[in-house]
Amino acid sequence: MPKVADYIVNRLREWDVHRVYGYPGDGINGLLGAFDRADGDPQFVQTRHEEMAAFMACGHAKFTGEVGCCLATSGPGAIHLLNGLYDAKLDHQPVVAIVGQQKRISLGAQYQQEVHLDTLFADVSEFVQSCMHPAQVRHVIDRAFKTALTTRGVATIVVPDDVLEEDAQPSPPKTHGAVYSSVGWSQPRVLPNHDELRRAADVLNEGEKVAMLIGQGAANAEAEVIETAELLGAGVAKALLGRQVLDDDLPFVTGPIGLLGSQPSDDMMMNCDTLLMVGSSFPYAEWLPDEGQARGVEIDIDGRMIGIRYPMEAHVVGDAKESLRELIPLLRRKEDRKWRERIEDNVRDWNRVLDDQAGQHFDGLVNPQTVASALSPLLPDEAIVTADSGSSTNWWARHLKLRNGMRASLSGTLATMGPGVPYAIAAKFAYPHHPVIAFVGDGAFQMNGMNEMITVQRYAEQLDGSPLIFCVFNNRDLNQVTWEQRAMAGDPKFPGSQSIPDVPYAEYAELIGMRGIRCADADGVEDAWRQALEADRPVVLEFTVDPEIPPIPPHIKAEHGKKAAKAAVKDPERAGLAHRGFRQKLSQVYENLPGRG
Repeated sequence: MPKVADYIVNRLREWDVHRVYGYPGDGINGLLGAFDRADGDPQFVQTRHEEMAAFMACGHAKFTGEVGCCLATSGPGAIHLLNGLYDAKLDHQPVVAIVGQQKRISLGAQYQQEVHLDTLFADVSEFVQSCMHPAQVRHVIDRAFKTALTTRGVATIVVPDDVLEEDAQPSPPKTHGAVYSSVGWSQPRVLPNHDELRRAADVLNEGEKVAMLIGQGAANAEAEVIETAELLGAGVAKALLGRQVLDDDLPFVTGPIGLLGSQPSDDMMMNCDTLLMVGSSFPYAEWLPDEGQARGVEIDIDGRMIGIRYPMEAHVVGDAKESLRELIPLLRRKEDRKWRERIEDNVRDWNRVLDDQAGQHFDGLVNPQTVASALSPLLPDEAIVTADSGSSTNWWARHLKLRNGMRASLSGTLATMGPGVPYAIAAKFAYPHHPVIAFVGDGAFQMNGMNEMITVQRYAEQLDGSPLIFCVFNNRDLNQVTWEQRAMAGDPKFPGSQSIPDVPYAEYAELIGMRGIRCADADGVEDAWRQALEADRPVVLEFTVDPEIPPIPPHIKAEHGKKAAKAAVKDPERAGLAHRGFRQKLSQVYENLPGRG
């Protein structure tokens, strides 16, 4: 007679789950046996830590659009999932987490590893339920998947150890209280209100300087975004979660926005008279137009988020693709293209600035900007590129140019350290023939990325067939926070908190059977990338980079400038900071001189 654990594993397969990321423990022993009996479908992928399992589930959801699934034991194992699940929650990704629990008879007795899991997962989950009876399991699983897909959020299933070991009841007894559910879900069409669409068209048609900002909600509306921008003579800035929506080579795409953003995006936002936001909840008001400067139109599928980032005159609640399709016939093409020409000129100038900045090397050190810039023309078709949180994210956002058909993501809203590596692993499991590259700072790699190289090596045969590269920026510094200390707190670098050990990452990779490549020469960056892309196995590509290259924002606010200057007086790296910061900023100033270009 099949056990409840077998029923759960089979039901996951019915929900088209073929891979579950997790870590074993005695609270889920029944499920581990069931996975063994399932003969690899679904496959149990053993990570090195439950947090990484949750990140992998989130990464799977981001790159496939399917539900990601992770598994953990009771107590501490369940707790470890939380950071990865919050990443999924805040970036609106469908993930189902299955966690074990102590036996029902012991609950409430302060038993070993007893944690009130319903309470623990209540905030991170759109749905959380403990299964206390075998006949309950069917509808709890089904509702978890339906909820995760419908809300694009996290659903958590808690199953006590003894329930897993009971005989399955695929069909509940037909008594009062019994629930009969089914596998299945379909994507709804969320159509906009026509009156609101006409209001939106009026605002956009009356605007003379239209700026567009898109996010991941516009992911399936590439053609519609391009046509809208062409009609309106608009430029298009991209929130980091919306990086893959449009080709970076399009002349009106201004690139990222915000602290990690571009000068063309900043100029467009500071001078537009109309703002059209599509599928983005970009939160930083200081990088959007001043209130009253621009009239606003927003398209978002979630009515809870409409009009809470900037005051909007038209609040179009609907799917981005469906809404733009119906909006486009109402728009009039703007014949005056001076605003568009200004945007395209700024994009060309900015690209020259980026090239100039990436070409600056100091004291023979590798400029981290060069690492991203050199990869851009070498990126294989259909590449998937992930990023972690840190100073390397700046270079990933600004200097790496994506082409049509490429995918990219990072922890957008939670901005947590740690997901760059597990995202890449999950992407490679889902698309084994696609090249996958992770940009990771040495801080994040030390935190948890190095451990997952063991996972990569364990499953190397499944992850083979095209490049899998973990690019590590070795600057011996928790660099992003160091720069934030200088600019936001006015404090010099504190080596006691910011300096980290210099680890031979490439040698570590070789030690465990991967390919390790180390580049410490500014002239060897391109060759190092070529070696990595041609390698016959997964690669750790280590660049020893200059920690003093400043991640200069598009414009330096007076408050931050004063604090950074104050911090530099006592900073242990003040000489390098002054020289590098001046040269980097000079590139922008020079590009804007009259007659330049």
